[in-house]
Amino acid sequence: MKILIKGGRIIDPASGTDAVMDVLVERSGVTKMGKNISSPSAKRLDADGLIVSPGFIDMHTHLREPGREDEETIESGSRSGIAGGFTALVPMANTDPVADNVEVINFLNAQAEKHAWTHIYPVGSVTRGLEGKAITEIGEFKEAGAVAISDDGRPVVNSKVFTLALDYASMFGLPIISHCEDVFLTEGGCMNEGLNSTILGLPGMPSAAEEIMVARDIAIARLTGGKVHIAHVSCARSVELVRAAKRDGVHVTAETAPHYFSLTDDAVKTYDTNAKMNPPLRTAEDVTAIKEGLRDGTIDSIATDHAPHTQVEKKVAFIEAPFGIVGLETCLPLVITRLVNDGVLTLSQAVAKLTVGPARILNLPMGKLEVGARADITVFDPAYEFTVDTSTFQCKCRNSPFNGWRLKGGAVHVIVDGQLRLHDRRLVG
Repeated sequence: MKILIKGGRIIDPASGTDAVMDVLVERSGVTKMGKNISSPSAKRLDADGLIVSPGFIDMHTHLREPGREDEETIESGSRSGIAGGFTALVPMANTDPVADNVEVINFLNAQAEKHAWTHIYPVGSVTRGLEGKAITEIGEFKEAGAVAISDDGRPVVNSKVFTLALDYASMFGLPIISHCEDVFLTEGGCMNEGLNSTILGLPGMPSAAEEIMVARDIAIARLTGGKVHIAHVSCARSVELVRAAKRDGVHVTAETAPHYFSLTDDAVKTYDTNAKMNPPLRTAEDVTAIKEGLRDGTIDSIATDHAPHTQVEKKVAFIEAPFGIVGLETCLPLVITRLVNDGVLTLSQAVAKLTVGPARILNLPMGKLEVGARADITVFDPAYEFTVDTSTFQCKCRNSPFNGWRLKGGAVHVIVDGQLRLHDRRLVG
């Protein structure tokens, strides 16, 4: 299949490209870029006034398969990813059964081959059963195509186990994606510990619980020379710790999610369980620090932490509800509205957090738009204005605190491996 993208503004942070030109896709690759490209046999996509970028990568998502297909599947989650502009998803290992053996990784690969609309890059767990005791066969994960290891949803509390795992993962060039939480400090908590939790009468989860584990993981990364990636950074002190560690040459990277730069714990005041996540929403000061960390490069990537839950699960008392929100279809609009339009990031910096940033962390064959590159391309309109309506989401669940928000920015066309998957905001294929 030939596709000709005409007249779009190409933004490729990997090469520093920012120019209006055409892009010709043939089969699965980019074959030409430049002015006035002609190809009568190609499907033409007019991109005048639109941004053409490398395909977005969500390096932290939960697709629930196997085990909770009522919440999400590889098929439904990847459809949602396409609608949000993503060409690759990286599902975490906390499925049922846990992805703690190569058979589950192979199952995910097989399901992705049959049903995925995007590329799927699986993650294996750090420990057996996410129990934090015995490390997994990381080498087998690497051979099967896993791009990282993580016990996300739970921290690896035992520092000796974490050290051994980081040493082992380093042998295969895999990072550990670390869920940083001192569970002894957060036990029983359901929101940020502070003034709002006191007023609402809800048990809190102090930011110190995240900071302590971030500091520990950095210390172990310094000790071993291994690569640690700090997941879903939510508080100011974590940003400071990562910034200092990078300055010292420690192999540490970090991500945040859109809800941590778009919301504060004020969102919990109505006891809306869609505002319940782990780590919890923090304070305005933390939001400011997250934005500064994105601006100065301390935070390398933006990931959704897409965590679907059914309405039955979420329609309970706040303290009893599960943590997590869906995020694949609101990520780009929140990045445009809250970061680009507010002057926190340039368009190029924002695109980098969704493309070359995660690609470099996970060593993926993606994240760039140039001749010879695989044709994974997102075309989006930063000026497109709409009201979030969760009933239109492609994912199975609707647990989003952004329903009804007025936002700007949306994917228009998405190409995955040379195949058109979104055309004029409609799924195709």
